[in-house]
Amino acid sequence: MATEKIFIFDTTLRDGEQVPGCKLLKEQKMIIAEQLDVFGVDIIEAGFPISSPGDFEAVQAVAQIVKSATVCGLSRAVVKDIEVAAQALKGAVRPRIHTGIGTSDSHVRFKLNTTREDILYRAIAAVKLAKSFVDDVEFYAEDAGRTDNDFLARVCEAVIKAGATVLNIPDTTGYCLPHEYGEKMAYLKENVTGIHNVVLSTHCHNDLGMATANSIAGVENGARQVECTINGIGERAGNTALEEVVMILKQRFGHKYETSIQSTMLKGISLLVSETMGMTVQANKAIVGANAFAHSSGIHQDGVIKNRETYEIINPADVGVDQSSIVLTARSGRAALAYRFKELGHHLRKDELDVAYHHFLILADHQKEVVDVDLQKLFEQKIYAMV
Repeated sequence: MATEKIFIFDTTLRDGEQVPGCKLLKEQKMIIAEQLDVFGVDIIEAGFPISSPGDFEAVQAVAQIVKSATVCGLSRAVVKDIEVAAQALKGAVRPRIHTGIGTSDSHVRFKLNTTREDILYRAIAAVKLAKSFVDDVEFYAEDAGRTDNDFLARVCEAVIKAGATVLNIPDTTGYCLPHEYGEKMAYLKENVTGIHNVVLSTHCHNDLGMATANSIAGVENGARQVECTINGIGERAGNTALEEVVMILKQRFGHKYETSIQSTMLKGISLLVSETMGMTVQANKAIVGANAFAHSSGIHQDGVIKNRETYEIINPADVGVDQSSIVLTARSGRAALAYRFKELGHHLRKDELDVAYHHFLILADHQKEVVDVDLQKLFEQKIYAMV
């Protein structure tokens, strides 16, 4: 059975940049955008052109240098926003305007102080205006996660008729449970006329730690575009992490779905974004964290040394990591100690290993990690004397 393409929409340069302290210079956006293009991202959301002259220039610059990916600019359902976005995207090989408006009762009543009928009118007008500038128009129904499904379906049907090519169904506040988000996608697939002629998109936030799970539930129920960021950065608790979605699709759904992402570049691009934005990646971050392929428990270490797949479901090389790490701590066992000594060129006999392990534990109880320098000293002071 043929696999279906899942389009990867990267919003690191827009939603990711909204993290306090992560503002990027135009030149920095250009460097990251070029790497995202090579990386295989299908759509790069380069920024929000109306937000500032600097962001307009950055989107304009990215649009001119990206060779393969679609370059997208965000706008509200406001005439000036859309006009400015269109101007910024003029140099793009594949331009897309991403426009939309809030659809939940909370947004309609309190944020926009209007009515559902006015929301429908403004949504249609925004898409029609964007369509006069570019062929590819994405519509976002902000806070779709908390929007009544019947009204959301009405909005989606209306913007499809107005010319939208992509429908973004954001869980803006990270409120949905995976089954709820999946059911919302399924409802739209079943109840919106013309929806099979457009691409359904997920855009999930991580306020309750479910952004990736919700995105995958969206894919399983008909979404064919996933909006995400490198390292999961973004507003508040962040967005869906690109690296997690890509590897879930590859490891668990490879028989059904495929992406264009070059997964061996994941670690490198994670480091690039982390260093450029000054956002440290937590050590236990899935796929790209420093500890993602590190083992310190003796039981785990013994298993991995015998066969990597006993405790690793992903080959480190598949994401650009050289190899698994055997980290020596007070929880490590003899097998790990022997393995690390062997890497240093010391093949210990059983009696030598027994002595080494005794002194190793004493050392490990007094420091968090025992490194190669410590092992070399231990060999010279305790083991070499036995030879």
